[in-house]
Amino acid sequence: MVLEEDGSQFGVLKGHISRANTQWRDLIPTVDALAIFAGPQHYISPNWYPGKEEHGKEVPTWNYAVVHAYGPLKVIEDEPWLLSLLNHLTNIHEAGSPVPWKVGDAPQDFIQSLLQGIIGLELSIRRLEGKWKVSQNKSERDRQGVIKGLTELNTAESLAMKALVEEV
Repeated sequence: MVLEEDGSQFGVLKGHISRANTQWRDLIPTVDALAIFAGPQHYISPNWYPGKEEHGKEVPTWNYAVVHAYGPLKVIEDEPWLLSLLNHLTNIHEAGSPVPWKVGDAPQDFIQSLLQGIIGLELSIRRLEGKWKVSQNKSERDRQGVIKGLTELNTAESLAMKALVEEV
């Protein structure tokens, strides 16, 4: 999905799904849809808390960051709209390539046939809810233990969570 400014407070999300995916047929126009954007997340071991050795009263937990976007969902089957969306998404995702692929690089009849297989979705965002749990409820000592444990794991996921824990 892409976020586009439309003059409203939060903007509009535009995306697509496979026509074969029946979720678009279950749309209830009077009920807001929900788009979930998950950020960094990671398991937090009780072994990282100094208190584990001192009193043992520690348990595992899960740190995460997430945003929920709510709003009415509109189904779009208009081919020019879909083609514009595909061009926009492709340009965003190909921007870092030495030779970016463009939708126009594929035969037009091939793209036309693929357009028949997707449904456009447009969610006008009415409400945003964000939540994060990044050890902010822990003591500085415990937080330093979490930072050390995540650093030692040295994975993309652990380092992303480490950065959030350090930021708080």
